Amino acid sequence: MTGSLRLLVALLALLIAASPPAEATPEGQMTWGVHISLAPTWFDPAETPGIITPFMVMHALHDSMVKPSPQHPLGPSLAESWTASPDGKTYELVLRKGVRFHNGDVMTSEDVKFSFERFRGASAKTLKERVVAVETPDPNRIRFRLKDPWADFMLFYAGATGAGWIVPKKYVQQVGDDGFKKAPVGAGPYKFVSFTPGVELVMEAFEGYWRKVPNVKRLVFKVIPDEATRLAALKRGEIDVVYSIRGALAEELMRTPGLTLKPVVIPAPQWMVFVDQWDPKSPWHDRRVRLAANLAVDRHAINKAETLGHSKIIWSMIPSTFDFFWQPPAHPFDPAAAKKLLAEAGYPNGFDGGDYNCDASYASVGEAILNYWQPVGIRAKLRPVERAAFFKTYAEKQFKGIVQSGSAAFGNAATRLEAFVVAGGTYAYGSYPDIDGLFRDQAAELDRKKREALLHRAQQLIHEKVMYGPIWELGFLNGQGPRVEESGLGLIPGHAYSAPYEDVKLKKR
Repeated sequence: MTGSLRLLVALLALLIAASPPAEATPEGQMTWGVHISLAPTWFDPAETPGIITPFMVMHALHDSMVKPSPQHPLGPSLAESWTASPDGKTYELVLRKGVRFHNGDVMTSEDVKFSFERFRGASAKTLKERVVAVETPDPNRIRFRLKDPWADFMLFYAGATGAGWIVPKKYVQQVGDDGFKKAPVGAGPYKFVSFTPGVELVMEAFEGYWRKVPNVKRLVFKVIPDEATRLAALKRGEIDVVYSIRGALAEELMRTPGLTLKPVVIPAPQWMVFVDQWDPKSPWHDRRVRLAANLAVDRHAINKAETLGHSKIIWSMIPSTFDFFWQPPAHPFDPAAAKKLLAEAGYPNGFDGGDYNCDASYASVGEAILNYWQPVGIRAKLRPVERAAFFKTYAEKQFKGIVQSGSAAFGNAATRLEAFVVAGGTYAYGSYPDIDGLFRDQAAELDRKKREALLHRAQQLIHEKVMYGPIWELGFLNGQGPRVEESGLGLIPGHAYSAPYEDVKLKKR
């Protein structure tokens, strides 16, 4: 070999070594056993309620301007950067160039504006009242002008709601809202293939996804509401990842060779709402009755039995990891004190508390609470409701008695108060003027320490008034089978479900 030929071969070798490896072609199918019935309303970001469930699907089908990721609690995604004006009244976002929707349309600022304007989910009223103009100076920039400074704009826009999750304007206008739910088109890592109500949702990898080509070709979400049936399907290898396995079944999962329990503690407090507390004729109007209901429940025992001790007892309906969280004192388990309070309130023989309304997937938690209430004299009827219908009825303010509430939506103390506590909130059945006033004041306050003091005081008043019966911050117990290399569970801190879906992976055969 001549010297020049040897040099040419060496240069070619260097070029090959320096070339980035070709992205692998997506392969295989990963199947989830989902604990609730999937609803088409969750396929459309415009209708996102203040709960985490729709994001189970949205992280696959859609993408957001900014969103939580393994690297950042609220990081760049469809927006590669953003800035706020010094006065806090203007936010400008720079769009990532070349992003395409699943139908081939290129995303522009018009799609972003359209997605914001059609948003009608949780906190929509707050967003629309505070944003006075949405401007599109060019196809790759969007500008939001606010009525007043608002430190939480980005959190409300793209973290706690679906307003920043982008859909293609032309396609939605072509097919309409109902048509979009039947065949959603997004900019996420997976494309919609089919949906059979009560059975399954099927999606396939979108190889044009801007971040990376997904590892797995096909994702299937199988609806299996019964917990024992979900576990049995995982043991037979019919599904690869299973959501929500609790109590004795979780212990069985841990004992089964090849299966792995994947507990994730998420910012998902669950709490009891005494929705009749604003009705002077209701026993729940009396603070002593609400306090008795709290003292009658042994949360630690329920935690051990239901979630194997993985849940955190935080005594609040605000997640302990949220900015501006205030730690309330505990409600000790004290049935004798509970009975004494009921007697003082005029119910020495107890009373009928009405319906105990809950998401059907957490009916066992409600049953345990009612079992603790019964000996002190609080009688209530368990009323489990399938999740989509439960939150629809909850938001329409149709429940009476008690609601077992909960949310794992991202945000901070203010976003949670806005949805569940203050006047006009999506799930607020009533409110108190002093708490409403503190909430208004903190929203306009740019000094962090002053704002923290206002939000802490609001949480103190919630505790003093015994507005709620905090249960716990949920330890969400899931499982994975032997074919799974990466389930996505826990990759995004605080996220309840698998994500990012482009990172999930099956083991090589």
